[in-house]
Amino acid sequence: MKRIITIQHTQSVHHTNGMTGGWGDWALSDLGAAQASRIGENLSKELGDAKYTIYSSDLLRARQTADIVGKHIGMMPIYTDALREINCGAANGIPQHEADKLNTGPMVTIDDVQFPGAESMRDVGNRLAEFLDGILASEDENIMIVSHGVALGIFHILWLGLGVEAVNKCLTWCGSGSVSFMHDAPEFGKRMVTRLGDQSYCRL
Repeated sequence: MKRIITIQHTQSVHHTNGMTGGWGDWALSDLGAAQASRIGENLSKELGDAKYTIYSSDLLRARQTADIVGKHIGMMPIYTDALREINCGAANGIPQHEADKLNTGPMVTIDDVQFPGAESMRDVGNRLAEFLDGILASEDENIMIVSHGVALGIFHILWLGLGVEAVNKCLTWCGSGSVSFMHDAPEFGKRMVTRLGDQSYCRL
C-alpha cells in the first residue's frame, strides 16, 4: 500500500512583500519557519516510528519547509524540479503590480498561459504525472511530498486517477502550510484521499 502525505510549503517572504512566486526563489519568512517546525512536530507525534521518503520541490521555500519537517521525523529530503510551482515565465519573482501588466488573461483551460514564457497547467501536469508514475513504481510505501499550491492542486487530481485533462473541470486548492493524506486501496482498486488541506498542523 502507498501512503502519501503532501505538504504545501509554509509562509514565504513573497506572501508578505508584494512579489510574485512561481519560480522566484523566495525563502520562508520567520513565521513560515515556525509553521514548518510545528508541522514537523505534529507529524512526528502522529507517525511515530514510520519512515517516510521525502520528496521536495527544489525551490527554496519548499526546500526549507522539507528540511525543517525532515529534521523532526529523522529523514533527509530528496529535491526535484518535477515538484516546482508553475513557471510564471517573465513574471517570476517580480513585483505583483509589474506582473499584472504582463498578464495575458486567466488560466481557464489547461493550455492557457498567463504570462510570456510561462508554463500551462498541462505542462505542470505532464511533469507531475511522470513523477507520480515514478513513485508508484518505487518500493517506497510511505512518501511525503513538499510542493506548492498550483502544483499540489494538480497532483491531487492526478493521484485520483482523473488524468491531466480533468484539470479543465476541477482542481484542489489548499492554503500554505496545509497537509493532505492519501493512500491506495489495492483490494478495491481505488486511490483514496482521506484528508485534504488540513492547516491545523502548522497552527502556532
